[in-house]
This record gives sequence, structure tokens and C-alpha cells, in this order.
Amino acid sequence: MPELPEVEVVRRGLEKCAVGHRIDAVDVRHARPVRRHLAGPTDFADRLAGRRIEAAKRRGKYLWLPLDSGDALLGHLGMSGQFLVRPTGAPDELHLRVRLLLEASDYELRFVDQRMFGGLSISDGGADVPPEIAHIGLDPLDPDFDGEAFRKNLKRRKTGVKRALLDQNLISGVGNIYADEALWIAKLHYARPTETLRKNEVERLLAAIRDVMIAALDAGGTSFDSLYVNVNGESGYFDRSLHVYGREHQPCDRCGSAIRRDPFMNRSSYTCPKCQPRPRRARW
Repeated sequence: MPELPEVEVVRRGLEKCAVGHRIDAVDVRHARPVRRHLAGPTDFADRLAGRRIEAAKRRGKYLWLPLDSGDALLGHLGMSGQFLVRPTGAPDELHLRVRLLLEASDYELRFVDQRMFGGLSISDGGADVPPEIAHIGLDPLDPDFDGEAFRKNLKRRKTGVKRALLDQNLISGVGNIYADEALWIAKLHYARPTETLRKNEVERLLAAIRDVMIAALDAGGTSFDSLYVNVNGESGYFDRSLHVYGREHQPCDRCGSAIRRDPFMNRSSYTCPKCQPRPRRARW
């Protein structure tokens, strides 16, 4: 699933290509991607037609396009969703679900989703922050992110540190890949109990999260397959810079030990057994 860097890359593409344009018409090709708009696909299309896109915003893994009506087009990419900007008249993608025609533009905005776990909806009055996602925590790159409040809330969780990082109410945008990478940089094991973390360790972890996010942004995100692309259909290449994720049995870039993979929450966690020793008292 796309994490913060991938979604931010898409947001920047939408900001460049879609903001300032009025939506001329909307073609909903499949009802499932707009299932969260309870009034149905026809109302979804009618509510968007004629509205001007004012901005492109993101919180964690969610995107939204504020409209001149004060509402917002809210989107989540899910496992395979893609926002694409295509020349008008370009051949349709196999899994094209929603098309937004832009007035006075040679381009159109398309939502493509093979597995259809993602989706679009209209958030009433959600131009500033959609109420549907107001509970989601700020991400570590947000200028309003409070590092001290994060440290205190992290210690109160009394769980494993990686499980806490995946809690989008605590800190948003961090998923499995970047949690593993940041923990490796910070030399912390994913099962380290949060209540045992010292202040300097939390500060080191937060700095590592920010560093890995910024590096991934510079590389256009991480693409392991063709499902994550930017608005131009191009893949990111941060996978070439990963230190632990997906590198089972390969040598650690820091000490040379073989990278270990453990099952974790129906996924996997990757660690260096020397740089990130398992704590005596582990929390999962």
C-alpha cells in the first residue's frame, strides 16, 4: 500500500496539473470506487460538475482536492489506486474507474484502480480538513507536528514500537516499509516496548523517520510493482536505497550481518540481528 512519500508525490503532481481547473464533467465507470459517497454515482458526478479545484492537500495516506463550493473530493489510493493526468482522448486504462474532464485543459484526471480497495467521495464542508479524516494524526513532515507530544503519547501506548508507528491516530503516513527502514536507522528493534524508550531514542527515531521520508520523496517513492506510479504513470525508485525491507539474508549495509525477516501483523518485519537486537521483554 502507498505510504506517505508515495501519496505526497501524487499530491504534488495533482497540485501542478489539476489545481485551478474547473471540472467540466465526471464519468463514473464503476460504482465501487465511489461507494463511500452514499448518495450514489450520479449524485457524485453532479456535485463535482462545474466546481473549481482550489488546492491539493494530504494528511497521512489520504488526499483531498478542496473545491470552490467549500466541499472536497476526498481520495484514498488503497492497494492499487492511481491518480493519473492524461491527455484528453488518450486510450483508456484497463482499470479506469472514474474520469474527470477538466475545463479549458488538454488533460483529464483519471482514477485507476485494479483491486478497487481505494476510493473517492465528496466530503461536505471538507475543504480545510475533511471531517472523515480529522481523527488521523499529523505526519512527521507536517510543520505543526509536535515531537514532544508524540514522545509522550508513544510511551503511553505500552506496545511494540513498530505497532505504535503503524497507528495512524498517533502518527500518520508511516507504513510497513518506512517503519522498518527508520527503525534500522535508529538501531531499534520493532518489538521494543514503547514505555522503555528513552527521550533520546524517541528523538533519534523521529529524526530517522523524517530522513527516510525525505529521501523517499526525492526518489519519487517506492515501487515494487506497476501499481504505484505518479500522476504521469512513472514509478519511484527508492527501492534501490532500502537497507532492510525486502532484503532477507542479504548483508546489513552497516555491519554485514544477514538481514532477518519475522512475521508481523500478517506482514513481515525486517531487521539486522546485530544492529537491532531483540529486547529481552518484547511487545508485539
